[in-house]
Amino acid sequence: MRVKCVLCDTIESIDSHCLEAKRLRNRRLHTYMCSPCHQRIKEKTTKRVKTGNFRIYREQKKEQHLS
Repeated sequence: MRVKCVLCDTIESIDSHCLEAKRLRNRRLHTYMCSPCHQRIKEKTTKRVKTGNFRIYREQKKEQHLS
């Protein structure tokens, strides 16, 4: 399967039977990102987290009290 990176527009081919290819075929909102772009974003995000000015907003799970 041929896929195109969302950020740098490079075209790569991945195995048509792998899990990522299946997700891309069945869920149109999923996008492909090549490994150099993925690595670059990962490095920049960790730098921003270390500065202390970056907050990761995650949904807090609410505890259910059984009465």
